[in-house]
Amino acid sequence: MTKYIHPLPQTHWLSRLRRAISHGDLPWKWIIIAASVLVMVLILAVGEMLWRESADARSTFGFGFLTPTLTPDWDPVNDEFQAWPFIYGTLLTSLTAIVLALPISVGIAIFMAELCPPWLRMPLNWLVELLAAIPSVVYGLWGIFVFLPTVVTPVAEGLFETFGTVPGLSVLFTGPVPVSGASRLAAAFILTIMIIPTITAVTRDVLLAIPTSQREAALALGATQWETIWQVLLPYGLSGILGAIILGLGRALGETMAVTMVIGNSIEGSASLLRPGYTMASIIANEFAEAVTKLHTQSLIEIGLVLFVLTLILNMVARFLVWSVARKTPQEARA
Repeated sequence: MTKYIHPLPQTHWLSRLRRAISHGDLPWKWIIIAASVLVMVLILAVGEMLWRESADARSTFGFGFLTPTLTPDWDPVNDEFQAWPFIYGTLLTSLTAIVLALPISVGIAIFMAELCPPWLRMPLNWLVELLAAIPSVVYGLWGIFVFLPTVVTPVAEGLFETFGTVPGLSVLFTGPVPVSGASRLAAAFILTIMIIPTITAVTRDVLLAIPTSQREAALALGATQWETIWQVLLPYGLSGILGAIILGLGRALGETMAVTMVIGNSIEGSASLLRPGYTMASIIANEFAEAVTKLHTQSLIEIGLVLFVLTLILNMVARFLVWSVARKTPQEARA
């Protein structure tokens, strides 16, 4: 005769756990909330650390550490530091890269979203994503051995000969003779290549999010395909495209290795695009491990704080602009 074995009684906490899991979305909701809070905590922790570790530099130099000056000073021996050359180098190279990358990126995005044949769209998407996946140090090595001698140096010589004596422009296009390849211009060109995938991908998604009814209405009124793109689609997604530009600018501001390898790493007060220089990220990468005084270390950390705040603000603005496009686009139209 088979003996019947009663199941073990379930404990109270195990029953409550099973009931909670059986609700389906409730556990995942709390996991997502916890992950979101963790991201916010990490950002605040990084900001707090940078603020705390740069206290001596902020109290010693004040706002003069960041303000423009005709004779900037960066002297680790005498503990005299002024960050304007690095801020200027970062802004100059990043804005130049944005100006160069914008028409190329928007053109690629328009082709991929509106003109590309279906059989080519997927391979082209893969190539753009592959361009974004290449490590920055590879870009730097390629820039040193291939890009600088074959592209940057001839372009720099042409700019020097064309604009080097033009009043108002000579400040940006004066350089050593012969013109060196390692310069802020080289960093701007490398950044241009590196941010093209970012701007292209976001702009493509913005264009694809525009309802098909907008295209059909323009074509029904007699507009050509180019008029539809130029006068309807681009104005409709303008804030999203602006968000893509700001995301690309944030990427350019924070890029370190590739820029460090091609910018020349020279501490000077020259405003020229054709001369070697530094960016905020490259000066930290080059000198942080070799800083011998506390004030030198904290000055580098303060530069990191400025870069952190600037990048955070730009990314927040970009996300808001992209969200504003998605919010005004009906969900059923995007589908």
